[in-house]
Amino acid sequence: MKINISRHYLYILLVSLFLFLFVLLFSFIVLIPKGKEYREKRVEFNKINIKVNKYQNFYDDTLKTLKDLQSKDRHIIAGFDNIFNPDRFEKEHKNYFSSLSLAKISKIKDESGFAVYEVNTTSRIASPTNFYNFLDAVNKSDWIIGVNFPIDFKREGEMIRSSFTMKVYCNNKESNVTASKSVDK
Repeated sequence: MKINISRHYLYILLVSLFLFLFVLLFSFIVLIPKGKEYREKRVEFNKINIKVNKYQNFYDDTLKTLKDLQSKDRHIIAGFDNIFNPDRFEKEHKNYFSSLSLAKISKIKDESGFAVYEVNTTSRIASPTNFYNFLDAVNKSDWIIGVNFPIDFKREGEMIRSSFTMKVYCNNKESNVTASKSVDK
């Protein structure tokens, strides 16, 4: 029995067999090992991506909180940048007192990057209500001021003499400049 196959079909059969062997060798030598490596890298990438998303969410939440605080406490932040001017303070708050005098005691040691000035004030007021109105006005002023206790009230005829100390906080620009220069290096 003689098989009669034309040469054209024989060439197609050989080329098909060659291509089939090539595909098998290529898949076992290249694709399967690279596929395993790809799966390992994909798992590693997913782990890293989860961490990045977690940190990105933390960053976004922190940034949102920062922006909210900056907008809500804009007045306080600006107050730290203002330099205390005793003459301006007296002029703004003199209407609460019959007489107001400020005496700078000393510059206290810097407290965590802020310059703190302790100021002793003596004033004469008609009633304690004026003093409480003064405290409300101090809270709304351009400076960050802490009134220290005790507040001494003494009656002198129709007037009340009050004496108290207050601390004025402002940014210590020298230490902030040196700190930012050391960070830049």
